[in-house]
Amino acid sequence: MLLSAACKLDNMSPPSVILKGQLMYKGTPVGVEYNQVPFQIYQSGFKGNSPITGTFDQDGNYSILTFNGNYKFTIPGGQGPFQWKELASGGRDTLAINLSGDQTVNIEVTPYYMIRNATLTASGGNITAKLSIEKDITDATAKSIQTVSLFVNKTQFTSSADHAAEADLAGTAITDPANVNLSVAIPKFTVVQSYVYARVGIRIAGVEDMIFSPVQKLTY
Repeated sequence: MLLSAACKLDNMSPPSVILKGQLMYKGTPVGVEYNQVPFQIYQSGFKGNSPITGTFDQDGNYSILTFNGNYKFTIPGGQGPFQWKELASGGRDTLAINLSGDQTVNIEVTPYYMIRNATLTASGGNITAKLSIEKDITDATAKSIQTVSLFVNKTQFTSSADHAAEADLAGTAITDPANVNLSVAIPKFTVVQSYVYARVGIRIAGVEDMIFSPVQKLTY
């Protein structure tokens, strides 16, 4: 009997179905910090089963390899610079996904803020960012901006935890959310290169994760 069970386990096909997608808000991708915002997927019909856990990349993309079946997708509480669906009971809502072959499922969230019209340029030895800030949650759960930051790095992985240069603007110093400007000197690297990567992030008061504009490669 043990040999038979072992043979069945050995003959089980590996996962081959790809579920992928991106964090979105009304058709616009939501940028986060790489490998910091988690998601969970449960397979329906299996009591006590452990979730498949993954994280979003810095462009808000996710991808997992699994099997066909019925799944429930959720984002754990307190994660991400956005609000996820909540049940009337106070629990986390789930998104039902029926997998039958590879599928793309974008995940709609509601950010506290969005960075709009971010223009980053390299000139005169500086990286300059011009942007507008859109406040998307205005009810009793709204939160204030702690800091707006411009991050510059030698690689595309650019965030508060991984950067070579940074410029910050306190939320209280923002006089016109439609016209925010930041500038920082281009950092010098041991191995000289003629380009950097940069993006802007917003740190929200009382929220662990920042929201980001897309990463841009700037040559100089």
